[in-house]
Amino acid sequence: MKLLDIGEVAERSGVAPSALRYYEEIGLITSAGRKGLRRQFGPEVLLQLSLITLGKAAGFSLQEIAGMFGKDGQPDLPRDQLHARADALEAQIRELTVLKDALRHVADCPAPSHLECPKFRKLLRAGSITAEV
Repeated sequence: MKLLDIGEVAERSGVAPSALRYYEEIGLITSAGRKGLRRQFGPEVLLQLSLITLGKAAGFSLQEIAGMFGKDGQPDLPRDQLHARADALEAQIRELTVLKDALRHVADCPAPSHLECPKFRKLLRAGSITAEV
């Protein structure tokens, strides 16, 4: 098995060396040893880092992500948590879409006052934006 130097892992994964050291410190990844002062990692760390990056992008905390790896460092993904996070992201996408539409309409609306515009008022109601208008 060819070990990867911390610099190579950082370059190939896009994760800063300081983050790699931190992830090792909290037990998310494990180094295989050292060559001089530099940490060495097995090639499997690249998959682990990809999953960590994906988990962070999905909004999981590092503690939650740590729970997604078994004792052997292999992924053990909790499908129920993944479904719940996907549902939350879907709801957030809907809310952001309403917000985007409202902002675009406000920017382009020819009405003398946005409060006089029926479409804008409808967007406010649809987005659950509470305003006395």
